[in-house]
Amino acid sequence: MAECERPREKLTLKGPESLTNAELIAILIRTGSKNVSALDLAKRIVNMDKEGIRSLYNVSIEELSKVKGVGNAKACQIVAALELGKRLSRSSMGHRPRITHPEDISRIYMEEMRYLKKEIFKVVMLNTKNEVICDTDVSVGSLNSSIVHPREVFVEPIRRSANSIVLIHNHPSGNPDPSAEDKNITKRLLECSSLIGIKILDHIILGDGVYYSFKEHSLI
Repeated sequence: MAECERPREKLTLKGPESLTNAELIAILIRTGSKNVSALDLAKRIVNMDKEGIRSLYNVSIEELSKVKGVGNAKACQIVAALELGKRLSRSSMGHRPRITHPEDISRIYMEEMRYLKKEIFKVVMLNTKNEVICDTDVSVGSLNSSIVHPREVFVEPIRRSANSIVLIHNHPSGNPDPSAEDKNITKRLLECSSLIGIKILDHIILGDGVYYSFKEHSLI
């Protein structure tokens, strides 16, 4: 039996949990390249970054295509499978999850944001029942008061008639402890929220599997 077929046989006989990360990817890409089996090519993909499989969470088609033997078609197959997994994860949270604790935000957004290589500042909009209406990205990159402007933060909550909002951003370092700038931005936005009439329930910083809640630390 060809090596590229072994992962499929293993999947059929033992289930998906029995496969390694490389074997799962080998099934996705189906074939290898010149003188390289699908499994060996999959191992290259897994090891394309020192973080291993974690680096694939937000990998782009362009990044995958830089791996020797991976063309546009294989890169598209992998990115499409990753996106499908993200959508399934989000759909399992329910249509309008209710936020009653900072952990609820972590549960919904941690996997989406923990592996990001850039800081993303996101605003989550809630209705009067503290149910998520929607969310929007306000800025990408290192946070500072000039980038995270109150106008950009509140324009969508006003348009959506949100009752309250939760601020979220990630720390690519994995350490969620707030910087002085994080605290300054939060203070400035709190002042604006009292004038606008849309309450900020919390500001949550997501690290690598851990989070920091401004509310839990009595900063909101």
